[in-house]
Amino acid sequence: MGILEMERTTTGWAAKDPTGVLSPYTYNLRNTGQEDVYLKVTYCGLCRTDIHLAKNDLGMSNYPMVPGHEVVGEVLEVGSDVTKYKVGDVVGVGLLVGSCRQCNPCKLNIEQYCNKRIWSYNDVYTDGKPTQGGFAGAMVVDQKFVVKIPEGLAADQAAPLLCAGLTVYSPLMHFDLNKPGLKGAILGLGGVGHMGVKIAKAIGHHVTVISSSDKKKVEAMDDFGADAYLVSTDSEQMLQAMDTLDYILDTVPVAHSLEPYLSLLKVDGRLIIMGIIGEPLKFVSPMIMLGRKSISGTFIGSMEETGEMLEFCKEKGISSQIEVVKMDYINKALERLEKKDVRYRFVVDVAGSKLDA
Repeated sequence: MGILEMERTTTGWAAKDPTGVLSPYTYNLRNTGQEDVYLKVTYCGLCRTDIHLAKNDLGMSNYPMVPGHEVVGEVLEVGSDVTKYKVGDVVGVGLLVGSCRQCNPCKLNIEQYCNKRIWSYNDVYTDGKPTQGGFAGAMVVDQKFVVKIPEGLAADQAAPLLCAGLTVYSPLMHFDLNKPGLKGAILGLGGVGHMGVKIAKAIGHHVTVISSSDKKKVEAMDDFGADAYLVSTDSEQMLQAMDTLDYILDTVPVAHSLEPYLSLLKVDGRLIIMGIIGEPLKFVSPMIMLGRKSISGTFIGSMEETGEMLEFCKEKGISSQIEVVKMDYINKALERLEKKDVRYRFVVDVAGSKLDA
């Protein structure tokens, strides 16, 4: 039997051009290698990055492209050298499915900073096959880039944690912001922002949500437990909040001025950028010099941190606020996400959807 006859196929929903409209697409999966896990996708979260790539906003898209990088699935088969997982396990896959294993970041187990990282979709795997994401029936992933979903954490709730949850957990741990009693702020209350409030509160921080209007104030404080709410367009409120914060998690995914927010930081305060913005951000240097303040970037988190974060969320009872939809609603969900019309993360019930419709 030839290799092509042995390969499995699956159907996903792919963008086929920069309109970003997704439609059914059947393609081959690679065979399960010695280190690979073959999984049936059950749920997949929808992230703003999926829109950027489907529409070629970053000028690097390859079509046809099956997006989706907040993947939860059930293990159907494992390669002969797989030790961490067995058939029937519930597992997660995030934004990465490969790295070089040789560079300093890889050796330090922070493979998300490897220059040869392989994205879970819109990339090419080591065998030359294009990678395709989680809006599909199945995936084959190297065991290093698979994580166990802890028992007791619902699969649909776990999906957004693999990107949104990890994106806020990693910098809080890395920058030594994991001590109770700190005063932090979350700038922007979207999919990432709402997880930022929940995780920072669970660590024991006093948390302020900063938003351009008071539209989300009740949700921020009553549903997510924020301690304060600051309207950035209210100059009086902003003045009163100057020099009060240890850190700000900046989740805003569009160009914005940094100066109003830098003024809110205490001496040695840190502004952490986590929104993907394709144009320069501006500030004048005294804004950080006269307070020894830092502006830092962060990118998702390591596989090690992913496992820790899932256990942390399970232990603290943290869940994401989601709207579960079927695959035939995906294009409407993408439209709504672009208009910020979601509270606060879409999750597609892949296993419960008809994929070839």
